[in-house]
Amino acid sequence: MDYNYFATFSGITPEEMNFLQQATAALDENQKRQFLGIYAGKRRSPQDILLFTLIGFIGVAGIQRFIVGQVIMGIIYFITVGFCGIGTIVDLINHKELADEYNRQMAYETMQLLKMGGF
Repeated sequence: MDYNYFATFSGITPEEMNFLQQATAALDENQKRQFLGIYAGKRRSPQDILLFTLIGFIGVAGIQRFIVGQVIMGIIYFITVGFCGIGTIVDLINHKELADEYNRQMAYETMQLLKMGGF
């Protein structure tokens, strides 16, 4: 690809861009376009995770965990009000890592879909 489509993702970190470039290096042009289409729909921006974490301070703790697919932790955060706020503060500090971990998992799943010929 002549144009780096990954740069258009909101809040993309250099680490995530590097990871995506390495993960898609062996793909042909058509597969890269398919990957981008699927991954863009699954990806979570670190700013979105930060916003949902901040919402936890006004009474709805755990939304950020639901957004990244950690349903059990989301329920625990909701019931315990974000572990009495401490867990929410930790997630506030680590929001980029939460998004990065989730996005890597979505990239792996997308690559598996392409390998299996699902798209």
